[in-house]
Amino acid sequence: MSTAALTPAKTAPGGSTAVRDSLTMLRRNLKHMQRYPAMTISILVMPLLFLLLFVYVFGGAIGTGTLGPGTTRDDYINYLVPGIIVMTATSGAVATAVSVCTDKTEGIINRFRTMSISRGAMLSGHVLGSTIQVTAVLALITGVAVAIGFRPNASVVEWLAAAGLLIFLALGLSWLCAGMGMNAKTVESASNGPLPLTLLPLMGSAVVDPDSMPAGLRWFAEYQPFTPINETVRGLLMGGEIGNNGLIALAWCAGLALFGYWWALRAYNKTVKR
Repeated sequence: MSTAALTPAKTAPGGSTAVRDSLTMLRRNLKHMQRYPAMTISILVMPLLFLLLFVYVFGGAIGTGTLGPGTTRDDYINYLVPGIIVMTATSGAVATAVSVCTDKTEGIINRFRTMSISRGAMLSGHVLGSTIQVTAVLALITGVAVAIGFRPNASVVEWLAAAGLLIFLALGLSWLCAGMGMNAKTVESASNGPLPLTLLPLMGSAVVDPDSMPAGLRWFAEYQPFTPINETVRGLLMGGEIGNNGLIALAWCAGLALFGYWWALRAYNKTVKR
């Protein structure tokens, strides 16, 4: 897509607004996603494979160990799916880091520097595009889960609350991974950096109850950021108790977003000044 076509219309003397520039960059990234769907497919594949693997291969053994004797596959599906949904929200992290690093290493940022574009609009376009991409994948994974037996009993308000938390998580992780992409030297290193984030939900309460883990791992599982997020989504969708997990989950998402925004913009400004 030509950078000339991305020059936003001037709305006032002195340049275009940051919001208009960000929307222009968002449109650019959405067109890239349409033309190159492989990354979207890769975001979908991993949580889908984990869902099917844990339901149909390990579901019987893990379900009994997690929920107790007499647990059926349907019982375990209802426990598992909220954790897989959270993992889906983390799976878009790699795509954000790769796309940001690609723009950096291919010199696109240097081209944008010569245009009347507000600083940070390029990053905002990537982050918003990734959040929309992940939201679409979340809907697909939830649809597959319902098709294989997931039966939530959430009200409309609880569904909206769970969706809002997941989108907030995707936004925070996208900003964090935008920072990773801006600080990575190669696209390969950018793709490897976010991988631990995609696996952290598995080391929490996504698949099994942390009480069944060894002491050291149980402590880590209880205090890492994705466990309160898992428990909040599970409580909202399945009618369980949330307690203070909701506030902790929101705090983690806000912290990830704020730190990621600061880190990404700082690296971007350094790149522009070179």
